[in-house]
Amino acid sequence: MSSQERTILTTRRDCPARLVPLGNPVTIPEGTFVTLTQSLGGNYTLVYGGNMVRVDGTDADALGLEPLTLEFAPRPDGSIDVDQVWQALQTIFDPEIPVDLVNLGLIYGVSVDQAAGRVDIQMTLTAPGCGMGPVLVGDVEYRVALVPNVKRVKVDLVFDPAWHREMMSEEAQLETGMFF
Repeated sequence: MSSQERTILTTRRDCPARLVPLGNPVTIPEGTFVTLTQSLGGNYTLVYGGNMVRVDGTDADALGLEPLTLEFAPRPDGSIDVDQVWQALQTIFDPEIPVDLVNLGLIYGVSVDQAAGRVDIQMTLTAPGCGMGPVLVGDVEYRVALVPNVKRVKVDLVFDPAWHREMMSEEAQLETGMFF
């Protein structure tokens, strides 16, 4: 779907979503007409009740679309696999730039407290005033919580150092035409 196409859909079950740009959770009831305005990185932006909302790709079946499946094998020792955390982060795309947060250079650090089952993530935004910040934080919390044995995800937004295009992977720079 191009960013200009709009499609009317009817929800097939109650569908969890987050208000854009605040990130507050909402539930779209089954049988509700919504307008699909964007499909990017496995997430969907809709108009629902006059508001923009974002639906995670793992709930796409509620929209009659193919759901994104994130499956991670649990570790035999019950610990959190840090590689799986990074894999989950690579499934989250900036809502305006078709690049995942890792390759965009927005993830500054990941630490795991195995005893508490907690993952702490330091991340930034492409600009301090980015209105999608709360939505991206919600995406990170939701997707990383799908990793086995993760009980809590804590995201700290930091702006030092400030993000700049050189933080992007070379592949991401080529993808966006920002490689000079």
